[in-house]
Amino acid sequence: MSMQFTPYDETNSYGKRKNNRHNRLRFSDQYGLVKLLYCSLFLEKTSLLGKSRWRIKPFLALICTALLIFWYKTTHIQFEDTDLEEADYLFDMAKKSEPVDEKLKGLPRGIIQPRTDLELKPLWSSSSLRSKGVEMANRNLLAIPVGIKQKGNVDAIVKKFLPANFTVVLFHYDGHMDQWWDLEWTSKAIHIVAQDQTKWWFAKRFLHPDVVSIYDYIFIWDEDLGVDHFSPERYLDIVKSEGLEISQPALDANSSGIHHKITVRSSTMIFHRRVYISRGHRMCSDASQDPPCTGFVEGMAPVFSRAAWFCTWNLIQNDLVHGWGMDMKLGYCAQGDRTKKVGIVDSEYIFHQGIQTLGESVHSEKKRHGHDSRTSIRRQSTWELRTFEERWNKAVEKDKNWIDPSSSKRKTNGNNRRLRRGKDNSDSNSMNT
Repeated sequence: MSMQFTPYDETNSYGKRKNNRHNRLRFSDQYGLVKLLYCSLFLEKTSLLGKSRWRIKPFLALICTALLIFWYKTTHIQFEDTDLEEADYLFDMAKKSEPVDEKLKGLPRGIIQPRTDLELKPLWSSSSLRSKGVEMANRNLLAIPVGIKQKGNVDAIVKKFLPANFTVVLFHYDGHMDQWWDLEWTSKAIHIVAQDQTKWWFAKRFLHPDVVSIYDYIFIWDEDLGVDHFSPERYLDIVKSEGLEISQPALDANSSGIHHKITVRSSTMIFHRRVYISRGHRMCSDASQDPPCTGFVEGMAPVFSRAAWFCTWNLIQNDLVHGWGMDMKLGYCAQGDRTKKVGIVDSEYIFHQGIQTLGESVHSEKKRHGHDSRTSIRRQSTWELRTFEERWNKAVEKDKNWIDPSSSKRKTNGNNRRLRRGKDNSDSNSMNT
């Protein structure tokens, strides 16, 4: 499957702005000429009325002169404003991007390769290997933010994934990359280091859809997950057979930090798409269409298809690094009905340890000065949640062409239920007669 990232073409929009500018000026010119013609005709008409009417002619001339001056000033100001608007737009357009064809016109099309990957390449290879090339089919990607304190757990995770034809990317958020070289698989993984950065910060900057387009599935996991009861091969077999575009392995019931019941493992099922809750402030049933009752995965261990990741990457906000609130919107990237395309796999499950180590490099130093970095991180996350929700609501309000697929589905289901009730009533009435 090939995916092409096509940027927005500003050229046509600029042409429309120029046309609008000329149309406005043309209308202003025509309006001014009409006023001038009206004044001249009216003055001529009054001059034919005889000497008795001659005394009002200077008064009318004064009015017409004032109108013409007003028209000239208005047109002049409009012209200057339009020029400023045009100049600002050209500056903004230059800051964004030129059309792709313009940037690439110096190259013959056959040499252009718009995508890349994260596969390690040898500095040299034998002629036989060069002729064979590299097999890129059925490859998947595992990306994990890691700190040295979770080295043992990460080792266990990677050893599960590497034999299953996975490319492994480790995002080192604590700067201790050199202490990983004693592991046998370290040279086979890709290591990216950035101090005190989150999983979504790394993903937005290093997992662009054009970079990961060869991978069928992208696993973006936390580092504190136990994988004793998890097989990547069996997991993907289930995901593919059930058509899940976004998924996650279920959480062992004894895991720490379980926030939503839908993520808890069911021992009697292979997978599930919804949860049933009959008590509490949030109840879930077959009629529920919204997360976290259905169409929901949590941010600790999501798995995306190639198409779903293309959408999700665009959903990630560049400046909101903690990702709070995004899990409730992931279903919109499920490439269809989120109640069918999003699911939890029960037969291959994980144990969430709930160990928080991000920010510890500054935590101990600041705690000595009476500052708790954990509290600050939570405050930042809460602010980001509010900001994300505000942006989403504003985007929905401004995009008049966007239709919420979940709301239209609820409307359709409601109509179907009304139709069924109507049919049932008519059937019962016919039986009674």
